[in-house]
Amino acid sequence: MRLVFRHLALVLCVLPAAVAGCSRESTAPAPAAQGAAAKKSAAPDPETVAAKEEAKQIFASTCSPCHGVSGAGNGTRSDEFVPPPRNFQDPGWQTSVTDAYIEKIVVQGGEAVGKSAAMPANADLASKPLVVAALREYIRRLATP
Repeated sequence: MRLVFRHLALVLCVLPAAVAGCSRESTAPAPAAQGAAAKKSAAPDPETVAAKEEAKQIFASTCSPCHGVSGAGNGTRSDEFVPPPRNFQDPGWQTSVTDAYIEKIVVQGGEAVGKSAAMPANADLASKPLVVAALREYIRRLATP
């Protein structure tokens, strides 16, 4: 009789396991599946989204008059400067500078990196590292392949 109960218990666990998983096992998705699901459903960080929007606005209002809307160095004020404003679309320039260099010139101005004083400092951005990083990313995306 004892043997029958053992077999019955085994059948009761194995049969449902074959259909929907044994109750002794976790029904949680595998870690890889959890990671994929989290990536799909994870909302962007609100601070990062706000920083990217602010960077876009800063580029449009502050940078584009000299560097141009598309970053080609052909803004409405570009004729006023010698040397002309940097062409951010130039792949050679993009590969020649580091992210730290771009961030430094954005915050501290041209003189901070041995370039023209016509590139003004934006000291107000020193306390906004997410915005500076987003502005750098924006500038990087302007490069043409």
